Amino acid sequence: MTNPMADRPLRSDAVRSRKLLLEAAASAFAEQGTNVSIAQIAERAGIAKGTVFRHYATKEDLVAAIVCENIDTLVDTGERLKLAADAGEALRDFMTAILEVQASDRAFCEVSTGIAHDQPAVRAGTERLQAIADALTERARRQGAIRPEITGQDVMLLVSGVYQTAAPLRSSHPQLWRRYLSLAFDGMQAGNAAELPPFDAGR
Repeated sequence: MTNPMADRPLRSDAVRSRKLLLEAAASAFAEQGTNVSIAQIAERAGIAKGTVFRHYATKEDLVAAIVCENIDTLVDTGERLKLAADAGEALRDFMTAILEVQASDRAFCEVSTGIAHDQPAVRAGTERLQAIADALTERARRQGAIRPEITGQDVMLLVSGVYQTAAPLRSSHPQLWRRYLSLAFDGMQAGNAAELPPFDAGR
């Protein structure tokens, strides 16, 4: 995925340039999405364009590195939440954490909805995130906090749907997703509602 040079020990000046690169890339991708150019990132970092490619062979590799950092953080958050006493609140907190990243990072949102999924590291990270969602959802089901037919896949699709619902008003109402997350989570909770159609009912 990444440039093999990126895995070798780096001199102090190379370490500094990579740090500047990653910081600049993270902020640029968050603000502008994956369409931001390498030239813009290099200018923001105060390094030469060629330096970027000495660390990462392609822009896709750089995007994957930044996105995977966010995924790792979310996976760590999910692992901590698996230890929470209230499984329902833990699941909601996990969904909130994902949406907070999506709302603040355009590149993460683009990748999580399919862009750059051909990157092995992104695919692997997404699978780990799904596994955490599965585990948190199962705990919430066992505690009776959510409907018994809700799956981890439902949860991840709902998170994406919540973001997309609020996205048209993102500029004027950046926190609107919280409203729709509350609506979605209310619908997930156990109660007297009719049983959901099976996941593959539309086939």
